[in-house]
Amino acid sequence: MKLEMRRLSFEWLMEIIQLCIERIIVVDRDGIVIYIDGAYCEFLGISFEEAIGRPVQAIIENTRMHIVARTGQKEIEHLHPINGSVMIANRYPIFIEGQLVGALGTVIYSDPDNVRAQKNKITNLCNALNLYKNKALNEGTCKYTFDDLVGDSYEFQVAKALGEKVARNDSSVLVTGETGTGKELFAHAIHHSSMRSDFPFVAINCASIPELLFETELFGYEDGAFTGAKKGGKLGLLKLANKGTIFLDEIGDMPLSVQSKLLRALQEKEIQPVAGQKSIPIDIRLIAATNRDLEKMVQEGTFRQDLFYRLNVISIEIPPLRKRKEDIEAISQYLLRKIERRFYKKGTMLSSEVVDKLQRHMWPGNIRELENVLERAINVLDGTVITLEHLPLYIKDQADHSIKQEPPINNASTNGTVQTIQPLKETLAQAEKRALVHALTVTSGDKLAAAKLLGIGKTSFYDKCKLYGVK
Repeated sequence: MKLEMRRLSFEWLMEIIQLCIERIIVVDRDGIVIYIDGAYCEFLGISFEEAIGRPVQAIIENTRMHIVARTGQKEIEHLHPINGSVMIANRYPIFIEGQLVGALGTVIYSDPDNVRAQKNKITNLCNALNLYKNKALNEGTCKYTFDDLVGDSYEFQVAKALGEKVARNDSSVLVTGETGTGKELFAHAIHHSSMRSDFPFVAINCASIPELLFETELFGYEDGAFTGAKKGGKLGLLKLANKGTIFLDEIGDMPLSVQSKLLRALQEKEIQPVAGQKSIPIDIRLIAATNRDLEKMVQEGTFRQDLFYRLNVISIEIPPLRKRKEDIEAISQYLLRKIERRFYKKGTMLSSEVVDKLQRHMWPGNIRELENVLERAINVLDGTVITLEHLPLYIKDQADHSIKQEPPINNASTNGTVQTIQPLKETLAQAEKRALVHALTVTSGDKLAAAKLLGIGKTSFYDKCKLYGVK
C-alpha cells in the first residue's frame, strides 16, 4: 500500500518554523527578503512588514545571503558578527526543479546570553562526564595493602597477622573496632592479598544508604520496576562485585528487611533484582565491619542471628589508638607522608614534646582524629618541624589530664624498689618470643627441631615466628 505524505497547512508550517531553535530568513535570487521569522525580526529591531521586500543587505549587517543566492554555493557554520554578537550562520541555496531560485539562512545563538548559557551547559556536561569517568576508574579497586597498616604493638600485630593469614581463603571476615581505627584499611589489605585481587573491590557504607533504597542499591532492579526507574534497569552492587570482594561497612545499620535477603544471597550464591523474574548467580567474598556490638543486637532482636553467624566466621578486632600508644609516633610519620603529598611539602617531622603530647591524649576519634590533628598542624606550619604551637588547644591544654588509665599494679622487690608489672598478654608474648629465640639457638636455626623442642606443630611454630618477627 502506497502511503501519501499529508500536506501541511500554512499555519502548521509557520508554527513549526517558530518552534525551531534556529532563526530563519529566505531571500530570492536577487537577495530580496521574502520571509523572516518573528524572533529574528525582534533581534534585528525591525518588523516583519518592514523587512519583507527589502534587500537583505539593508536589514542584516555583514550578510552574505545575496552572494549564496547568486552563486549557489552553501556556507556552513560561518561566524557572523551582528549587532554586537557573534552568531553561527548556515546559508543554503534553494533549487526548484534544478533552477537556483534563492537562499535559506539560519542562525543560532542570536545573543551573548545564549552563547554563554550554551557554553556553560556544555562545560557542565563535560565536567559531569569526567566525574563519572574518574569514579568508574577509581571504584572497584583496593587502595591499601598490609604495608599500609602501621604499628608494632602486640594486639595490633596479632590482628594484622590474622588478617594476612585469612586473606588467602574465601571465608567471611568480620572486622570490629571503634570508629576511626582503620577497619576499611584492613578490608582493602585482605582483598589485595587474596586470590580475588584482580577482581573488583566494592565498598558500601550501610549507614549512608536510605532504608528505602537499600535493596535496589544492593541487589539492583529490572526495567520498569517502579516509577522513575532507570530505563534498562540497574545492576546491584553485589553483582558489580562478582568474582571479587564486597565490603559492607557499618553493617550494624543494615535494615532487618534487607538482612534476610543478604543471608539468602550468601547461602545460595545468587541474587534476585527487584521486580526480577530470575535469579542471577554471583561469586563474592564478604568482608563486613562494625563499631557496634552485634551479639547484643542479636539478643535485642535488631540483628539476625543467622546472618551474624554467617558473617562471624573470622573475627578481627582492631584495638583503639589509646591502647596503642607506642604506635602513635610511627602512625603519625606515615600519615605525615600521606598528607605532605597534598600540600607539596616534604620532610615534616614531630618534635619530641609533640610526640609526648600525642601519646598522652585519649584519642576518642582514633586514627581519623590523629590525621585531622596532623593536617591542621601542616596547614599552619612554616618550617618542617611540628611543635606544640601547631597543635590544637584541646591537645595542648588537656592532653596531660585527658588520659585516664588504671593505676599500675606495683610489686615490691626484695631490695625495696617498686617495679611496674606489665599486662599479662605482653608478658606472655615476651616469654613466647624468648622461648622461640632460645629454641632456635639450641638447634642452630633448625625450625623443625625447635618446634619439637617446644612441643608445638610446625605450622604453629612458623606462625609465631612471623608474628614476633623471629627470623
